[in-house]
Formats: sequence, structure tokens, C-alpha cells
Amino acid sequence: MSKIFIIGPAYPLRGGPAQFNENLCAELIKEGHDAQIISYSLQYPNFLFPGSSQFETSGKAPAGIKIHTLINTVNPFNWFKVARFIKKEKPDFILFRYWLPFFGPALGTIGRFVKSKTKVLALTDNIIPHEKRFGDKPFTNYFVNSCHGFIAMSKTVLNDISKFSNTKNKAYSPHPMYETYGSAVSMEEARKKLNLNANDKIILFFGLIRHYKGLDILMEAMADSEIKKQNIKLLIAGEFYEDKQPYLDLVQKHNLQDHIILHDKFIANNEVRYYFCASNLVAQTYRNATNSGVTMVGYFYEKPMVVTNVGGLAEIVPDNKCGYVVETSVPKISEKIIEYFSQNKENEFTNNVRVEKKKYEWTEFIRVLLELYKTSK
Repeated sequence: MSKIFIIGPAYPLRGGPAQFNENLCAELIKEGHDAQIISYSLQYPNFLFPGSSQFETSGKAPAGIKIHTLINTVNPFNWFKVARFIKKEKPDFILFRYWLPFFGPALGTIGRFVKSKTKVLALTDNIIPHEKRFGDKPFTNYFVNSCHGFIAMSKTVLNDISKFSNTKNKAYSPHPMYETYGSAVSMEEARKKLNLNANDKIILFFGLIRHYKGLDILMEAMADSEIKKQNIKLLIAGEFYEDKQPYLDLVQKHNLQDHIILHDKFIANNEVRYYFCASNLVAQTYRNATNSGVTMVGYFYEKPMVVTNVGGLAEIVPDNKCGYVVETSVPKISEKIIEYFSQNKENEFTNNVRVEKKKYEWTEFIRVLLELYKTSK
């Protein structure tokens, strides 16, 4: 049994990283480890946060998990205080959750202060961010050099680590499935809950809306005359983290008013399952990507997917088996959407997803993580 501190967001902070950390902590506890989370008292200053709120407004704190709300990302005095707390608790290792250079100074300082007594590992969602900002490279370099080892959920990120460190202490394990949003419901029940037509053909675009995720590309694809003829609908479920107007302009430009269903809000945890269960196909038409929690929610609810051939997405969705892997091209995306519905691929692909999802259970991720802990120097 190991004592492990996961350092990253957790309840009441919202979003995919928080959900992942809570899932990972619960699974470690289930396997007999003393796992706890050190979360943020201040994750982002409000002026740096593009959404409506950083906090979960529904649901309850996860049962059976100890969460220490300690880290203030902009207060250096706090970083030393957190490091002293970790040293006093004497965990076998800590696991930083890293996806943005903004966290580099805080986490890098904590890591440097504790690494002589505790193994310091990092779960890196991104090493090179999707959207570049001033200071990215030095902040990431500072963080990387505070760690003993790294685990990545896409091979792209694993390779990116070598741009900052020549360490051999790194491992790859795919993103496990999210199991936190509740069991599946019938498509009929989900559509009734969301007030959707029971007979529509529905594609889901889910998650926070940013330019790199390519929602505009998907909307352009929806303008195809055959897609309109088949009355295929696009359900957009997520909060805009950028100007919404260009997307509304696309609706007008291509006369998509009858083909776009817009739920532009942050989707609370207790509503997530309804969106996936209401859909026939999940689309991730990203311009660039490393890995995506949306894919793993799709797997959990046994939904076929169409993804673009970028980053780690193509590693996880076998082409023409569990969905489609396409180039980031409007005509190619339209073509595969039409094929999916015209050739009635849903049942075939769903059955394949049901088998494929078994690869993404938590036990394998934890096995790789613990092996990295044992071998890192």
C-alpha cells in the first residue's frame, strides 16, 4: 500500500480534470492505497478565467475522498506552505496534474521543495498548450525539471516531454473511462429529459467551446445538402469560452436554424449522461488535440464517434470500427456523417465500442502509474 497525494483540481472546482482526479483517487483507494487530493483554494484569478464559474453548482462532494483545498496559484508564500504540509505528511509520491503553463511556477516550486523526500510524478495532459501565451516555455521548463517522472495519456504528449527533458522516466497509458456521471438511460428517456425529438438523427458536440476544438468546422460540414435532406441535427452542449457570435453567424450563413440545437451552458455532472444517451453519434472535429475526456465519456455510454486525425484522438477510435477518423476537412467530415446514417452503421459500431471500451478501465492506468513510481529515479 502506498500513500499518494494527487495534486490538482477537485470538488467544488468543476470540469474534466476535477472529475478525473476524483475518479483516480477513488480507484486507488479501492485498490487499498491511502490516496488523497490537494486541490486549489484559488485555481485561476477571475480575470484569467473565460467561463461563467469555476465551481460546481450542483451535486455533492464525492464520498470517501479526502480533499485538501490548499493551493493558491498566485501566492508564492502559499506554495512553500503547501510543500511543508506535504513533507510533514510523508507521502510515497505525489502526482501533479499538469495541462497549462500557468501552473508551472506554483507546481514547480512545490515539486522542488519536496522532491528530496518524496517521489514527484506528473500526469501531463499537455506539455505544449493548445493556445500559446507569453511565458509558456519557461514556465513548463521550470515545472518539468521539478519532477522525477511523467505519465501521459497520448503518445503525442509523451513525445512532447522530450522537448523539455531527456528523462527515460516516462510512461504512456490511455485516458481511462469516466464512470462518474451515472449509468446509461434509454435514448427515449434522455431525449424526453432534454426536450428533443424522439425520431431525430442527432450528432453531439460536447464540452467547452474553444477555437482549437473545431466546432465551426463541424457546423460548416452540417451545411451539406445531403445532411440537410436527411434532417440530421447537431446538438451543441457546452459553454462558450470565446465569442459566440461567429458561430451564430454560421447558422445564419448556411440556414442551419432547423439543424442546430444549441444548449450553450456548462453541463452539470448530473446532466451529462442525458446528452450522450440522447445522441446517435459523438463528433470531435478538433484542429489539434492531445487526448480528450469526451472520447472516454463516449466510450462509457457506448457511443460511436467521428474524430479528426490529430493528436491522440486517432489512437483511441479505431477507424471504421468504433467510428471514423477523418482529416480536418469539411467535405471529409460531411462524407462520413452521411455514410454513418445512410448505411445504418450505428448498431455495428456500437457493438464494436462495447468491446473496445474494455481496454480503458482504471486498473490498467493505475498499474502503469505504480510501475512508473517504482522505476523513476
